[in-house]
Amino acid sequence: MELFDVYPLYNVTPVSAKGIIVTDDKGQEYLDFYGGHAVISIGHSHPHYVNRLKDQLDKIGFYSNAVQNPIQVELAHKLGALSSCEDYNLFLCNSGAEANENALKLASFKTGKSRVIAFKNGFHGRTSAAVAATDNEKINAPLNKQQKVTILPFEDLEAFKTEIGKGDVCGVILESIQGVGGLDQPSQEFYQNIASLCKEHEVILIADEVQCGYGRSGKFFAFQHFGIQPDIITIAKGMGNGFPIGGVLIHKSIEASYGLLGTTFGGNHLACAAGLAVLEVLEKENLIENSAQLFEYFKEKAATIPQVKRVKGMGLMLGLEFDFEVAELRKKLIHNQFIFTGGASDKHVLRILPALNITRENLDLFFEALKTELV
Repeated sequence: MELFDVYPLYNVTPVSAKGIIVTDDKGQEYLDFYGGHAVISIGHSHPHYVNRLKDQLDKIGFYSNAVQNPIQVELAHKLGALSSCEDYNLFLCNSGAEANENALKLASFKTGKSRVIAFKNGFHGRTSAAVAATDNEKINAPLNKQQKVTILPFEDLEAFKTEIGKGDVCGVILESIQGVGGLDQPSQEFYQNIASLCKEHEVILIADEVQCGYGRSGKFFAFQHFGIQPDIITIAKGMGNGFPIGGVLIHKSIEASYGLLGTTFGGNHLACAAGLAVLEVLEKENLIENSAQLFEYFKEKAATIPQVKRVKGMGLMLGLEFDFEVAELRKKLIHNQFIFTGGASDKHVLRILPALNITRENLDLFFEALKTELV
């Protein structure tokens, strides 16, 4: 049997990693400024994270959600305290797509309606409703297109008013900072208007924080930069530092009932141990503050490179916009400078998504390498 060939692969085979250093099968070391799509939040093989998982595996790695699991409760309490989201309840799952799928389902359950409003260049996952709300025709099968989704541009408030006013919308979903789309974000005024209109029309507002959450923006959640309160918050990537875990934060105004949502693997003992380890490191090492501080330093360094047209994003969820497509630059950074970076659907944007415990010295190395390849 061969692998189903859906990924274009770089010719690099990582075999070990520590901090922001990834080592391949030939012994070559790479600086990781991408973190596997913003997944590595506290650095590869962080000792506290490794010990947490080892200790848990020695006890119990998995049992179903049919029994008591106190580690889930501990994770929920810790997450609520660090994120200042004590007014929410937590449903645990396995991925960002699953988190968004459940969020959209809850919106439909709560309102009794089925149409969703999403936004241009958004990415919400590859499951049925989540991919229908994703602005990418190439990954939407006819089966998915049966979902009722209206995709609008950011900042077109009149179009938004028209669509939400039709009375058939169950939920509005948006990334506070777009990931795959290329680091675009709504203005504060537009986001606040969306939140106000959702409340007025009794529509569920879903903040997709799968990539931009967990301290990456310089606050725990990126929506916290905008002065709004969503009804539902979805999380995943940085939540487990590589262990598959996702979650849905559901405002207490949305009532639970037995069987409403469910999962086999979600919230298992190992996943919760990984999730707790990440939160403990974020808190102990002040990584959210580090993310905010390094954003300012990153902008200073980027300003010294004439080819950079604009810095996009916040915290350590960043994009460098050029007036040329960056695919070749990414290849040069990997093969010549041994640095991992990311691309976006906007082919002029180089995505930078390192672990939140990087340093100024790490950024200096990145910018020196970038200058070398831009000469």
